[in-house]
Amino acid sequence: MRDIIPTLPKERGWMFEHLLQYNGFWFTPTSILDGVIFLQHHFKPRPTDIFLATSPKTGSTWFKALIFATMNRTNFELSNHPLLTTGPHGLFPFLDTYIFQNDHYQDSISSLKSLPSPRLFSTHVPYSMFPDSATDASSGCRFVYICRNPKDVFVSMWFFVNKSRTKEVSPMSLEEAFELFCRGVSPYGPYWDHVLGYWKASLESPNKILFLKYEDMKNDPVVHVRRLAEFIGKPFSAEEERNGAVEEIIRLCSFENLSNLEINKNGAERFSPEIAVDKSNFFRKGQVGDWKNYLTEEMAKRIDQISDDKLYGSGLKFGT
Repeated sequence: MRDIIPTLPKERGWMFEHLLQYNGFWFTPTSILDGVIFLQHHFKPRPTDIFLATSPKTGSTWFKALIFATMNRTNFELSNHPLLTTGPHGLFPFLDTYIFQNDHYQDSISSLKSLPSPRLFSTHVPYSMFPDSATDASSGCRFVYICRNPKDVFVSMWFFVNKSRTKEVSPMSLEEAFELFCRGVSPYGPYWDHVLGYWKASLESPNKILFLKYEDMKNDPVVHVRRLAEFIGKPFSAEEERNGAVEEIIRLCSFENLSNLEINKNGAERFSPEIAVDKSNFFRKGQVGDWKNYLTEEMAKRIDQISDDKLYGSGLKFGT
């Protein structure tokens, strides 16, 4: 890393001073870039591993809760569920910064090996940067990917980084952030390339990658939580359906419930020595179409045009 970093293209950062471009995507130096390199060279997937893959600000917190609750629904009563006292990020390891869970890399490798199967991981890493041992069709591990309208992604990201940025980084205006986002210079960006990597892989391997849209889950959560459960190997039984198990999980993991829990209002989530985020910053509005309150008509048209150009011929469209 010490040899690589000075050679990488550099741009103005969002939460930190700079972003560095590595393998076509933009990353925070040290914390995230170290994690990506660690993942590429040292991570050993298991056939039972399940990855929640997202670009930042596309619903990661919500889907962590949904997957954890669905996977473990027979292990806990709703009245004393871990989500009530720990929060989604504490229950669902973030693979990108996992190397910082211990003082030494080797200890982090040992810690990964000690996790019981099936292991649940969240990640923002682009699909093309995962090792072949994870993406190969014969590997067995599965990915759930969440896509969201880029206009809402941008607005959510702008609010998040201005609340979470380090003291050394000056506030970023909406206009400056917009220009960077449209150029693809955003954390783990370009956003469109990130989405297309997982979209194309899901077409090639639909049994390996479940590609979901944030807007569809908001619009019809019962249908899509069922799909999610089937994909991760935990389908709901007829008895569970009759007893309202799907609806109970949706209520438990709802924005209204999670955002009002004390565990998600106070304190910070530390991902690495450099990255600590106030837990309340992970809960802003959780709405579809909030971009209309912040973007001008010209801004919206520009993102739409970029989306049309980038997605042309892919078969993918943003939104419901």
